[in-house]
Amino acid sequence: MRAISAGVKGSSALVVGPEHLASRFKDAMLPPVLATPIMILVMENAALDAIRSYLEPGESALGTLVDVRHVAATPLGQRVTAEAEVVRVEGKQIVFAVTARDEVEEIGHGTHERTVIDLRRLAQRLDTKARR
Repeated sequence: MRAISAGVKGSSALVVGPEHLASRFKDAMLPPVLATPIMILVMENAALDAIRSYLEPGESALGTLVDVRHVAATPLGQRVTAEAEVVRVEGKQIVFAVTARDEVEEIGHGTHERTVIDLRRLAQRLDTKARR
């Protein structure tokens, strides 16, 4: 991994479709609004976007912590945009401030952490685990 400085930013967007609704994704009794796990997905993708160009071939970064609040509902058809900003790097651990907005307002904010990993080593560990 090349050195990553605080302040590096990334973004990701999604138009809310039927497959992203809490009422379809989780439970039919829920209202037809964006499901929290999908909002988190867009935030995590924004974090990956921020650091993608710093990763060496054979590296990736896996999520290790999500601490966010989902503060407003988003209806079907609206565009959700998430932004992530690197706030701290400690070795292979990267901490991001994340936010998400729909077309009207902020819908979520919080912190997300990712750890840079060697994909080959991970594949070996998963192979060993699968054989147990």
